[in-house]
Amino acid sequence: MITATDLSLDRGAKNLIKASSFTIHPNHKVGLVGSNGCGKSSLFAALLGDLSPDAGDLSMPSSWDIATVKQETPSLTQSALDYVMDGDKEFRQLEQQLEQARSKDDGNLEAILINKIDVIHGYSLPARAGELLHGLGFLQSQLDKPVKDFSGGWRMRLNLAQALISRADLLLLDEPTNHLDLDAVIWLQRWLKRFTGTLVLISHDRDFLDTVVGQILHIEHQRAKLYSGNYTAFERQRAEHLAQQDVQYQKQKKEAAHLTAFVDRFRAKASKAKQAQSRLKRLEKLPDLAPAHVDSQFTFSFEQPESLPYPLLSLTESQCGYGSDTIILEDVGLTLVPGSRIGLLGRNGAGKSTLIKSLAGDITLINGERYCAQELKIGYFSQHQLEQLHFGSSPVDHIIRAKPALGEPQARSFLGKFGFSGDQALAQVDTMSGGEKARLVLALIVLEKPQLLLLDEPTNHLDLEMRQALVLALQDFSGAIILIAHDRFLLESCVDEFYLVANGKVSDFNGDIDDYQQWLNEDKKQALSSSKSNAETADKGLDKKQLRQQQAELRKKSAPLRKKADLLEKKIHQWQTELASVEALLSATEIYQSDRKNELTEQLKRQGSLKDTLEENEMLWLELAEQIEDIMASTD
Repeated sequence: MITATDLSLDRGAKNLIKASSFTIHPNHKVGLVGSNGCGKSSLFAALLGDLSPDAGDLSMPSSWDIATVKQETPSLTQSALDYVMDGDKEFRQLEQQLEQARSKDDGNLEAILINKIDVIHGYSLPARAGELLHGLGFLQSQLDKPVKDFSGGWRMRLNLAQALISRADLLLLDEPTNHLDLDAVIWLQRWLKRFTGTLVLISHDRDFLDTVVGQILHIEHQRAKLYSGNYTAFERQRAEHLAQQDVQYQKQKKEAAHLTAFVDRFRAKASKAKQAQSRLKRLEKLPDLAPAHVDSQFTFSFEQPESLPYPLLSLTESQCGYGSDTIILEDVGLTLVPGSRIGLLGRNGAGKSTLIKSLAGDITLINGERYCAQELKIGYFSQHQLEQLHFGSSPVDHIIRAKPALGEPQARSFLGKFGFSGDQALAQVDTMSGGEKARLVLALIVLEKPQLLLLDEPTNHLDLEMRQALVLALQDFSGAIILIAHDRFLLESCVDEFYLVANGKVSDFNGDIDDYQQWLNEDKKQALSSSKSNAETADKGLDKKQLRQQQAELRKKSAPLRKKADLLEKKIHQWQTELASVEALLSATEIYQSDRKNELTEQLKRQGSLKDTLEENEMLWLELAEQIEDIMASTD
């Protein structure tokens, strides 16, 4: 277990964590939360041994292997698949020892090492690495590409896959969803739910935390406190704690006022001097309670646009893409009116960002018509906007450049709503964190009073409080919104309808995020079926005898996986039958009678448990099916 006893951590002169004690038990999954700069990353550094406690103690078993995501990726010629496999250090060591044994012709040692590799499932490592990469959005054709050919965001995914494949006792993940799209986030949360080691996770995605973790370690006012339950449970407990604290504070305030009034009135009277002195001592011994409050430096809102034309923007029979011949989306028809709140769903690379760029006018339509209302102001947020900030300028400079009529005091007051207080408003952009840059871009968008918001992953780098402020601001926005996000809470809180971008088309999606997960599963099944069909077509040209031999060999190789998949399929069918029975029972009005309350509670619990079991095991079945297909499609 991880044990902190009166732990204090400093960074330079700043005290981050003071006299805090907590215990994280083996195999528990813990979300580490707190405002930016509170000490989350410093606690990670202490767990990794890169930072020593300034006081107290932080301990864990010395035998534990720790895995975390590298922040830098060298420009390597090594393939993506091999790079990810490097995460299993024990396998790589055994592999190296095996090569040495073979070079020395030591058959006995070679047999021992082969057995050790088999025990740690080393021979399935390439398949497991491929599964991780597929889950994180890599195509089969990309697995053999050299690491140096990938962009920064995709290299971070490679580093994440390398950490996940290690058989670590402790997994430390710092904002793992920042470089992922919604599909990969859904896959990652399922993977982490099945992870059997101890997990400490820094994340600003509340839905992701709710799904994955069972405890929250919260750092606030230099104290680290452990709460039971997921993030929603933590918020509820914290609200109750703050309410109790406020009652205690108000009670103490009243008592202090009474004692002070007595002392002030009777201190000078000899007959009351002893009593006054007694009350003065009691006043000094009152605990140092602070008024209860939730720190939040973000209180912005989108101002009412000066006009709201109808429609705001539309695309008609449009082809979206790049240049004159790279068509990404065909026959796009989309009309945005005041009040439109649309979330875009679709796999990575399907064309979601291409659609937003086409709407924004950043790229020209290949064909079709883009209608834009006169004097339409578009608030466009993307990672590209962050790169276009003036790096030698301060936030105040940016605001005054956008609105010269504003003076420095007004600019600083405006920026205060976005967390830029004091000297932060005068700091140069090139010294800012990703979260600070994102807040500045949002401030510039709000300043323009847009009628249309085009938001492409606006929550990357934003902490939980800023995300909550953004949710509230978007809910009150009277114009139109198109949103791409991997944050489920943001999507579910701010959009009314979803559009699916898939197979070169943009279409209405009649469902919610849970339905989209089901769509992803079905789409994956169809892709596997199509892959199998293509493989069978390709095999027709082979010699029949050779083909039979090849298929027999592949069937033998995939037999253990097929056995697991068949057994799992039978269990899934049983669970589906049982779920149908439970739901039939719940659909009957009789069970909701007061005398059957206990039975109703039991059946509702059973329904929830069966749904979770089905979701998890359907994913396992899909992964097994994919591994089988990979084997059957190979020519080795």
